[in-house]
Amino acid sequence: MSSGVSTGVAVSPDSGEHWAAEGAWEVTTGIYRIPLPLPMDGLKAINVYVVQSPGDGDGLTLIDGGWAIPVARELLDKCLRSIGSGFGDIRRFLVTHVHRDHYTMATVLGHEYGADVTLGLPEKPGLDLLHAAGRGEFDGGNPFSGVLRSAGAVEVAEAWELGRRVEDLPDPVDWAYPHTWLDGDVTVQVGARSIDAVHTPGHTPGHYVFADRADGLLFAGDHVLPTITPSIGFTVPPEPDPLGHFMASLTKVRGLPDLRILPAHGPVAPSTHARVDELLEHHEHRLDQCLASLRSRGTTVAALVATDLGWTRHERSYAELDLFNKGMAAMETKAHLDLLVARGQATCDVSEDGDVYAVAD
Repeated sequence: MSSGVSTGVAVSPDSGEHWAAEGAWEVTTGIYRIPLPLPMDGLKAINVYVVQSPGDGDGLTLIDGGWAIPVARELLDKCLRSIGSGFGDIRRFLVTHVHRDHYTMATVLGHEYGADVTLGLPEKPGLDLLHAAGRGEFDGGNPFSGVLRSAGAVEVAEAWELGRRVEDLPDPVDWAYPHTWLDGDVTVQVGARSIDAVHTPGHTPGHYVFADRADGLLFAGDHVLPTITPSIGFTVPPEPDPLGHFMASLTKVRGLPDLRILPAHGPVAPSTHARVDELLEHHEHRLDQCLASLRSRGTTVAALVATDLGWTRHERSYAELDLFNKGMAAMETKAHLDLLVARGQATCDVSEDGDVYAVAD
Protein backbone atom coordinates (compact mmCIF):
# COMPACT_ATOMS: atom_id res chain seq x y z
CA MET A 1 0.00 0.00 0.00
CA SER A 2 1.43 3.35 -1.03
CA SER A 3 0.90 6.79 0.44
CA GLY A 4 0.87 8.17 -3.11
CA VAL A 5 4.64 8.73 -3.19
CA SER A 6 6.79 5.95 -4.58
CA THR A 7 9.56 4.72 -2.30
CA GLY A 8 11.73 4.66 -5.40
CA VAL A 9 11.59 8.44 -5.87
CA ALA A 10 10.83 9.74 -2.38
CA VAL A 11 12.97 12.63 -1.15
CA SER A 12 13.78 12.80 2.58
CA PRO A 13 13.58 16.21 4.24
CA ASP A 14 16.72 15.69 6.33
CA SER A 15 18.89 15.28 3.22
CA GLY A 16 16.92 17.06 0.51
CA GLU A 17 17.84 14.10 -1.68
CA HIS A 18 16.44 10.68 -2.52
CA TRP A 19 16.02 8.92 0.83
CA ALA A 20 18.57 6.20 -0.05
CA ALA A 21 21.32 8.70 -1.01
CA GLU A 22 24.66 7.91 0.62
CA GLY A 23 25.51 9.90 3.73
CA ALA A 24 25.04 10.47 7.44
CA TRP A 25 22.03 12.77 7.41
CA GLU A 26 21.28 14.75 10.59
CA VAL A 27 17.64 14.25 11.58
CA THR A 28 17.99 16.40 14.68
CA THR A 29 20.87 17.33 16.96
CA GLY A 30 22.79 14.16 17.81
CA ILE A 31 20.75 11.79 15.60
CA TYR A 32 21.85 10.74 12.12
CA ARG A 33 20.16 8.60 9.46
CA ILE A 34 22.52 6.37 7.42
CA PRO A 35 20.94 4.49 4.47
CA LEU A 36 22.74 1.21 3.76
CA PRO A 37 22.32 -0.87 0.58
CA LEU A 38 20.34 -4.11 0.36
CA PRO A 39 21.04 -6.95 -2.12
CA MET A 40 17.48 -7.24 -3.39
CA ASP A 41 15.38 -6.04 -6.31
CA GLY A 42 12.60 -4.47 -4.24
CA LEU A 43 13.83 -2.38 -1.33
CA LYS A 44 17.11 -0.70 -2.16
CA ALA A 45 18.21 0.41 1.29
CA ILE A 46 17.61 0.31 5.03
CA ASN A 47 17.94 3.33 7.29
CA VAL A 48 20.22 2.81 10.29
CA TYR A 49 19.93 5.54 12.94
CA VAL A 50 22.89 6.72 15.00
CA VAL A 51 22.23 8.34 18.36
CA GLN A 52 25.16 10.22 19.86
CA SER A 53 25.48 10.57 23.63
CA PRO A 54 28.43 12.97 24.05
CA GLY A 55 30.03 13.64 27.38
CA ASP A 56 28.56 10.74 29.34
CA GLY A 57 30.72 7.88 28.13
CA ASP A 58 27.86 6.12 26.39
CA GLY A 59 29.31 6.49 22.89
CA LEU A 60 26.86 5.60 20.11
CA THR A 61 23.59 3.71 20.08
CA LEU A 62 22.44 2.41 16.70
CA ILE A 63 18.80 1.67 15.93
CA ASP A 64 19.04 -1.39 13.64
CA GLY A 65 22.26 -2.51 12.00
CA GLY A 66 21.69 -3.31 8.34
CA TRP A 67 22.38 -6.49 6.39
CA ALA A 68 25.79 -8.11 7.06
CA ILE A 69 27.22 -7.76 3.56
CA PRO A 70 30.64 -6.21 2.81
CA VAL A 71 29.36 -3.20 0.86
CA ALA A 72 27.01 -2.20 3.68
CA ARG A 73 29.70 -2.65 6.33
CA GLU A 74 32.15 -0.51 4.38
CA LEU A 75 29.58 2.24 3.88
CA LEU A 76 28.56 2.24 7.55
CA ASP A 77 32.23 2.58 8.53
CA LYS A 78 32.68 5.46 6.06
CA CYS A 79 29.57 7.30 7.26
CA LEU A 80 30.44 6.90 10.94
CA ARG A 81 33.89 8.31 10.23
CA SER A 82 32.29 11.30 8.51
CA ILE A 83 30.72 12.26 11.87
CA GLY A 84 33.94 11.62 13.79
CA SER A 85 33.14 8.13 15.07
CA GLY A 86 33.83 4.46 14.30
CA PHE A 87 32.73 0.95 15.09
CA GLY A 88 34.62 1.04 18.41
CA ASP A 89 32.36 3.87 19.61
CA ILE A 90 29.19 1.77 19.32
CA ARG A 91 27.94 0.80 22.77
CA ARG A 92 24.54 -0.63 21.88
CA PHE A 93 22.32 -1.79 19.03
CA LEU A 94 18.59 -1.49 19.57
CA VAL A 95 17.19 -3.81 16.89
CA THR A 96 13.56 -3.35 15.89
CA HIS A 97 13.14 -6.97 14.74
CA VAL A 98 14.96 -10.11 13.66
CA HIS A 99 14.78 -9.83 9.85
CA ARG A 100 18.23 -10.05 8.32
CA ASP A 101 18.32 -6.50 6.90
CA HIS A 102 17.89 -5.20 10.47
CA TYR A 103 19.62 -7.78 12.64
CA THR A 104 22.62 -9.43 11.01
CA MET A 105 25.04 -6.47 10.84
CA ALA A 106 24.09 -5.54 14.39
CA THR A 107 24.91 -8.96 15.80
CA VAL A 108 28.13 -9.32 13.77
CA LEU A 109 29.50 -5.90 14.84
CA GLY A 110 28.08 -6.21 18.33
CA HIS A 111 29.93 -9.43 19.01
CA GLU A 112 33.13 -8.20 17.30
CA TYR A 113 33.31 -4.91 19.20
CA GLY A 114 31.62 -5.79 22.48
CA ALA A 115 28.52 -3.67 21.89
CA ASP A 116 25.28 -4.79 23.51
CA VAL A 117 22.72 -6.15 21.04
CA THR A 118 19.13 -5.79 22.20
CA LEU A 119 16.17 -7.60 20.60
CA GLY A 120 12.56 -8.39 21.47
CA LEU A 121 12.15 -11.68 23.36
CA PRO A 122 9.31 -12.99 21.11
CA GLU A 123 11.88 -13.23 18.28
CA LYS A 124 13.69 -16.06 20.12
CA PRO A 125 11.67 -18.95 18.56
CA GLY A 126 12.64 -17.68 15.10
CA LEU A 127 16.31 -17.52 16.08
CA ASP A 128 16.06 -20.99 17.61
CA LEU A 129 14.75 -22.31 14.28
CA LEU A 130 17.54 -20.60 12.34
CA HIS A 131 20.15 -22.12 14.65
CA ALA A 132 18.61 -25.57 14.27
CA ALA A 133 18.68 -25.17 10.49
CA GLY A 134 22.31 -24.07 10.61
CA ARG A 135 23.19 -27.22 12.57
CA GLY A 136 21.38 -29.37 10.03
CA GLU A 137 18.70 -30.29 12.59
CA PHE A 138 15.83 -28.88 10.55
CA ASP A 139 14.95 -31.18 7.67
CA GLY A 140 11.60 -29.71 6.71
CA GLY A 141 12.83 -28.17 3.46
CA ASN A 142 12.14 -24.48 3.23
CA PRO A 143 10.89 -23.31 6.66
CA PHE A 144 8.01 -21.42 5.00
CA SER A 145 6.77 -24.54 3.22
CA GLY A 146 4.10 -25.33 5.78
CA VAL A 147 2.63 -21.82 5.67
CA LEU A 148 2.62 -21.80 1.86
CA ARG A 149 0.91 -25.18 1.72
CA SER A 150 -1.72 -24.11 4.24
CA ALA A 151 -2.34 -21.09 1.99
CA GLY A 152 -2.99 -23.48 -0.91
CA ALA A 153 0.16 -22.34 -2.74
CA VAL A 154 1.45 -25.90 -3.19
CA GLU A 155 3.37 -25.26 -6.43
CA VAL A 156 5.06 -22.21 -4.91
CA ALA A 157 5.98 -24.23 -1.81
CA GLU A 158 7.53 -26.97 -3.96
CA ALA A 159 9.52 -24.42 -5.96
CA TRP A 160 10.77 -22.71 -2.78
CA GLU A 161 11.84 -26.12 -1.43
CA LEU A 162 13.70 -27.00 -4.65
CA GLY A 163 15.39 -23.61 -4.66
CA ARG A 164 16.86 -24.06 -1.20
CA ARG A 165 20.63 -24.55 -1.46
CA VAL A 166 23.29 -25.59 1.04
CA GLU A 167 24.84 -22.12 0.81
CA ASP A 168 21.50 -20.64 1.88
CA LEU A 169 21.71 -22.27 5.31
CA PRO A 170 21.97 -19.70 8.11
CA ASP A 171 25.47 -18.59 9.11
CA PRO A 172 25.60 -18.74 12.92
CA VAL A 173 27.85 -15.65 12.95
CA ASP A 174 25.07 -13.63 11.34
CA TRP A 175 22.41 -14.97 13.69
CA ALA A 176 24.12 -15.02 17.09
CA TYR A 177 21.75 -14.50 19.98
CA PRO A 178 21.47 -10.97 21.38
CA HIS A 179 23.00 -9.95 24.69
CA THR A 180 19.78 -8.40 26.00
CA TRP A 181 16.13 -9.33 25.48
CA LEU A 182 13.29 -6.81 25.61
CA ASP A 183 10.17 -8.14 27.30
CA GLY A 184 7.05 -5.98 27.32
CA ASP A 185 7.05 -2.18 27.11
CA VAL A 186 10.06 -0.68 28.86
CA THR A 187 12.03 2.57 29.00
CA VAL A 188 15.59 2.46 27.69
CA GLN A 189 18.10 5.07 28.75
CA VAL A 190 20.32 6.27 25.88
CA GLY A 191 22.65 8.82 27.42
CA ALA A 192 20.41 11.67 28.54
CA ARG A 193 17.51 10.41 26.42
CA SER A 194 14.70 8.31 27.82
CA ILE A 195 13.36 6.20 24.95
CA ASP A 196 10.22 4.11 25.23
CA ALA A 197 10.65 0.62 23.76
CA VAL A 198 7.12 -0.28 22.65
CA HIS A 199 6.28 -3.87 21.66
CA THR A 200 4.46 -3.81 18.30
CA PRO A 201 3.92 -7.40 17.10
CA GLY A 202 2.53 -8.08 13.63
CA HIS A 203 5.26 -7.76 11.03
CA THR A 204 7.19 -10.11 13.33
CA PRO A 205 6.16 -11.32 16.80
CA GLY A 206 8.97 -9.43 18.55
CA HIS A 207 8.91 -6.17 16.61
CA TYR A 208 9.62 -3.03 18.66
CA VAL A 209 9.42 0.67 17.94
CA PHE A 210 11.39 3.21 19.95
CA ALA A 211 9.68 6.47 20.91
CA ASP A 212 11.72 9.52 21.84
CA ARG A 213 8.86 11.64 23.16
CA ALA A 214 11.08 14.56 24.19
CA ASP A 215 12.25 15.11 20.61
CA GLY A 216 8.96 13.96 19.07
CA LEU A 217 10.49 11.03 17.16
CA LEU A 218 9.49 7.43 16.48
CA PHE A 219 12.18 5.01 15.35
CA ALA A 220 9.55 2.96 13.55
CA GLY A 221 11.40 -0.02 12.10
CA ASP A 222 9.08 -1.72 9.61
CA HIS A 223 5.94 -1.08 11.66
CA VAL A 224 5.03 2.36 10.31
CA LEU A 225 6.53 2.92 6.86
CA PRO A 226 5.73 6.19 5.07
CA THR A 227 5.27 4.94 1.49
CA ILE A 228 4.57 1.19 1.73
CA THR A 229 3.10 -1.31 4.18
CA PRO A 230 5.22 -4.16 5.57
CA SER A 231 4.72 -7.82 4.72
CA ILE A 232 2.39 -9.69 7.08
CA GLY A 233 2.58 -13.45 7.61
CA PHE A 234 6.21 -13.84 6.47
CA THR A 235 7.39 -15.28 9.79
CA VAL A 236 8.56 -18.65 11.04
CA PRO A 237 7.48 -20.27 13.20
CA PRO A 238 4.09 -19.04 11.94
CA GLU A 239 2.12 -16.84 14.32
CA PRO A 240 -1.66 -17.03 14.74
CA ASP A 241 -3.51 -13.94 13.47
CA PRO A 242 -0.47 -11.79 12.51
CA LEU A 243 -2.66 -9.16 10.83
CA GLY A 244 -4.81 -8.84 13.93
CA HIS A 245 -1.66 -8.25 15.97
CA PHE A 246 -0.34 -5.75 13.42
CA MET A 247 -3.53 -3.69 13.39
CA ALA A 248 -3.73 -3.75 17.19
CA SER A 249 -0.11 -2.54 17.30
CA LEU A 250 -0.94 0.26 14.87
CA THR A 251 -3.76 1.33 17.18
CA LYS A 252 -1.31 1.19 20.09
CA VAL A 253 1.09 3.54 18.27
CA ARG A 254 -1.87 5.79 17.37
CA GLY A 255 -2.37 6.19 21.13
CA LEU A 256 1.10 7.71 21.51
CA PRO A 257 1.64 11.44 20.86
CA ASP A 258 1.88 12.37 17.17
CA LEU A 259 5.55 11.81 16.34
CA ARG A 260 7.84 12.26 13.37
CA ILE A 261 8.42 8.92 11.61
CA LEU A 262 12.02 7.69 11.34
CA PRO A 263 11.35 4.58 9.23
CA ALA A 264 13.59 1.68 8.30
CA HIS A 265 12.69 2.12 4.62
CA GLY A 266 11.73 5.39 2.98
CA PRO A 267 12.00 9.08 3.85
CA VAL A 268 11.52 10.75 7.22
CA ALA A 269 7.81 11.62 7.47
CA PRO A 270 5.93 14.16 9.60
CA SER A 271 3.08 12.31 11.35
CA THR A 272 2.61 8.87 12.89
CA HIS A 273 -1.08 9.60 13.42
CA ALA A 274 -1.75 10.40 9.75
CA ARG A 275 0.18 7.40 8.48
CA VAL A 276 -1.31 4.94 10.97
CA ASP A 277 -4.78 6.06 9.91
CA GLU A 278 -3.85 5.39 6.26
CA LEU A 279 -2.48 1.94 7.06
CA LEU A 280 -5.53 0.90 9.07
CA GLU A 281 -7.81 2.12 6.28
CA HIS A 282 -5.78 0.17 3.72
CA HIS A 283 -6.09 -3.11 5.59
CA GLU A 284 -9.82 -2.64 6.21
CA HIS A 285 -10.21 -2.15 2.46
CA ARG A 286 -8.12 -5.26 1.83
CA LEU A 287 -10.29 -7.26 4.22
CA ASP A 288 -13.38 -6.10 2.30
CA GLN A 289 -11.78 -7.26 -0.96
CA CYS A 290 -10.99 -10.67 0.53
CA LEU A 291 -14.56 -11.02 1.79
CA ALA A 292 -15.90 -10.12 -1.67
CA SER A 293 -13.66 -12.79 -3.20
CA LEU A 294 -15.03 -15.39 -0.77
CA ARG A 295 -18.59 -14.41 -1.65
CA SER A 296 -17.78 -14.83 -5.33
CA ARG A 297 -15.81 -18.09 -5.09
CA GLY A 298 -17.63 -19.90 -2.30
CA THR A 299 -15.15 -22.22 -0.55
CA THR A 300 -11.55 -21.54 -1.56
CA VAL A 301 -7.93 -21.25 -0.45
CA ALA A 302 -5.85 -18.13 0.20
CA ALA A 303 -3.72 -18.50 -2.94
CA LEU A 304 -6.84 -18.31 -5.13
CA VAL A 305 -8.16 -15.28 -3.26
CA ALA A 306 -4.75 -13.68 -3.90
CA THR A 307 -5.43 -13.95 -7.63
CA ASP A 308 -8.45 -11.66 -7.18
CA LEU A 309 -6.35 -8.89 -5.61
CA GLY A 310 -3.93 -6.31 -7.00
CA TRP A 311 -0.33 -6.34 -5.76
CA THR A 312 2.26 -3.57 -5.23
CA ARG A 313 1.44 0.09 -5.72
CA HIS A 314 1.03 -0.68 -9.45
CA GLU A 315 -1.85 -3.11 -8.75
CA ARG A 316 -0.12 -5.96 -10.59
CA SER A 317 -1.98 -9.23 -11.00
CA TYR A 318 -0.87 -12.30 -9.05
CA ALA A 319 0.21 -13.92 -12.35
CA GLU A 320 2.65 -11.05 -12.98
CA LEU A 321 4.50 -11.59 -9.70
CA ASP A 322 7.76 -13.52 -9.51
CA LEU A 323 7.94 -16.77 -7.54
CA PHE A 324 9.09 -15.15 -4.30
CA ASN A 325 6.40 -12.48 -4.35
CA LYS A 326 3.70 -15.01 -5.21
CA GLY A 327 4.58 -16.77 -1.97
CA MET A 328 4.52 -13.49 -0.05
CA ALA A 329 1.14 -12.62 -1.58
CA ALA A 330 -0.36 -16.00 -0.67
CA MET A 331 0.85 -15.76 2.93
CA GLU A 332 -0.37 -12.18 3.32
CA THR A 333 -3.78 -13.07 1.88
CA LYS A 334 -4.01 -15.94 4.36
CA ALA A 335 -3.32 -13.44 7.17
CA HIS A 336 -6.27 -11.34 6.00
CA LEU A 337 -8.55 -14.36 5.77
CA ASP A 338 -7.50 -15.51 9.24
CA LEU A 339 -8.48 -12.10 10.63
CA LEU A 340 -11.89 -12.41 8.93
CA VAL A 341 -12.25 -15.77 10.70
CA ALA A 342 -11.26 -14.17 14.04
CA ARG A 343 -13.90 -11.48 13.45
CA GLY A 344 -16.56 -14.11 12.76
CA GLN A 345 -17.00 -13.04 9.12
CA ALA A 346 -15.49 -16.20 7.61
CA THR A 347 -14.91 -19.86 8.45
CA CYS A 348 -11.84 -22.03 7.97
CA ASP A 349 -11.53 -25.81 7.57
CA VAL A 350 -8.05 -27.33 7.64
CA SER A 351 -7.30 -29.54 4.61
CA GLU A 352 -4.28 -31.35 3.20
CA ASP A 353 -4.59 -29.14 0.12
CA GLY A 354 -4.66 -25.95 2.17
CA ASP A 355 -6.91 -24.23 4.66
CA VAL A 356 -10.33 -23.77 3.05
CA TYR A 357 -12.22 -20.54 3.72
CA ALA A 358 -15.82 -19.52 3.20
CA VAL A 359 -18.10 -16.66 4.20
CA ALA A 360 -19.65 -17.28 7.61
CA ASP A 361 -23.40 -17.95 7.69
